[in-house]
Amino acid sequence: MEKVWLKRYPENVPAEIDFGSFRSLNDIFDQTVQKYADKPAYVNMGCSLTYGELEDKSRAFAAYLQNELKLSKGDRVALMMPNLLQYPIALFGALRAGMVIVNVNPLYTPRELKHQLGDSGAKVIVIISNFASVLEKVIKDTAVEHVILTQLGDLFSPVKGAITNLVVKYVKKMVPKFSLPNSIPFNRVLRKGRSLPFTKVETGFDDIAFLQYTGGTTGVSKGAILTHKNMLANVLQAEGAYGSIINPGTETVITALPLYHIFALTVNGLLFFLSGGKNVLITNPRDLPALIKEIDDHKPTAITGVNTLFNALVNDETFAKIDFSGLKLSVGGGMAVQRSVAEKWKKITGNHLLEGYGLTECSPLVTVNPYDLYEYNGSIGLPVASTEVRIIDDEGGVLTKPGAVGEMQVRGPQVMQGYWQRPQDTADVITADGWLNTGDIARMDEIGFFYIVDRKKDMILVSGFNVFPNEIEDVLTLNDNILEAAAIGVPHESSGETVKIFVVKKGEISKDEIIAHCREHLTAYKIPRIIEFRDELPKSNVGKILRRELRD
Repeated sequence: MEKVWLKRYPENVPAEIDFGSFRSLNDIFDQTVQKYADKPAYVNMGCSLTYGELEDKSRAFAAYLQNELKLSKGDRVALMMPNLLQYPIALFGALRAGMVIVNVNPLYTPRELKHQLGDSGAKVIVIISNFASVLEKVIKDTAVEHVILTQLGDLFSPVKGAITNLVVKYVKKMVPKFSLPNSIPFNRVLRKGRSLPFTKVETGFDDIAFLQYTGGTTGVSKGAILTHKNMLANVLQAEGAYGSIINPGTETVITALPLYHIFALTVNGLLFFLSGGKNVLITNPRDLPALIKEIDDHKPTAITGVNTLFNALVNDETFAKIDFSGLKLSVGGGMAVQRSVAEKWKKITGNHLLEGYGLTECSPLVTVNPYDLYEYNGSIGLPVASTEVRIIDDEGGVLTKPGAVGEMQVRGPQVMQGYWQRPQDTADVITADGWLNTGDIARMDEIGFFYIVDRKKDMILVSGFNVFPNEIEDVLTLNDNILEAAAIGVPHESSGETVKIFVVKKGEISKDEIIAHCREHLTAYKIPRIIEFRDELPKSNVGKILRRELRD
């Protein structure tokens, strides 16, 4: 069947990206803040930060790291906070000082935090006080030397900030007691940094920008090494896909996904930054009424999210009353976009909900659907510029016949350099000639669109976040009353998948006790929602638990 827009699409998307004068993310920063100095860059809870103010505050932050903390190029700086104005200041400040960003999920348990800080070797952590009690429990077992502590209202006006911080701590009681006696207040860092000299650090393609932690294809969380070139390439690839409908200096994007998530970081945090857009940071997207009010107030031209977020919005009566005449780009990532959600979104907003595909190891974008797609097609789209995607069989042979099903491989400038200090894990997923094994089973149709069929790996996808069975099972078997355990993902109406576990008991233990045990060691989205007790688990002849049989 002829698709008119398919003939236009190759003309709109360049086959290859052009790095131009950019050799690092710092080049993007320097050029953008100068060009759009007076325009709002980030907005949060009614408070705004212009590009010029961001330049000033990030410079002060960088100067403090260089002079007071004596950090050097390549040192790792961990960021552990939700979407706040403090995040881009710390992000760009550390990058300008030549340092490596380690994004940390603020909902991590002590066990998870200890692993990531220990593995990355981060010397500094910028953390919001709400989660400082978790850091207190593990900091002695990490390489962290300096703690920069911020509060929710630190970047608000003095009166609003003071009231906000008091309410959060004493009224809503959202800050558990903690003791980090040598921590440095974020605002003190900025004040002191303004009086210190900033030394520009030369950064280039090969310098590491991020250690972005992911489960990889199996096992323990690993740091994907993303260089400035990897990240630059992906920002320019995103611009190649959607740049023709982005009007520089005029766009407003709703950022409900956390910026510590690679999808929001690249698309919202960097692409719309490059375009001089206004980024509306949503600190708590679970507060749906507040989120809908922000959307109504700011009248966005673009919005990104995961299927669960879009599903919640389209099923809210208030959302349907908003004027969406200015909305021109809606992108779903992190998990599959469901047809019912896409169709409801189109009916309410008049805008197509475009599904893309990516993974942390690819910075993350690999494929996107064309912006002028006129109907939901169930695909993950076409490869972005400078990107090769192919399907292989179990023996590694390339499958070229349309509809053939096999593992998807990706090659392009956005593919990570490897996993931090894990050469064997790197060799397991990146071939000698640069192809990344994604672990996803896919097919390509006769006109070049790709479709995800299944996952080769056992990873569970909960609301766009990776959950790995090995981690769940390791936690479960820490309990003396559990002999064996297996975790799988099962379909869930709102989150895409949820965790189900199979437990063989060694002693007496109830489902409630298992959940309580998991809460001590796992982030909320990893906690099992379904528990089934069994006398034994299916195993292979070498004793490996057969998760596929449990799924079947």
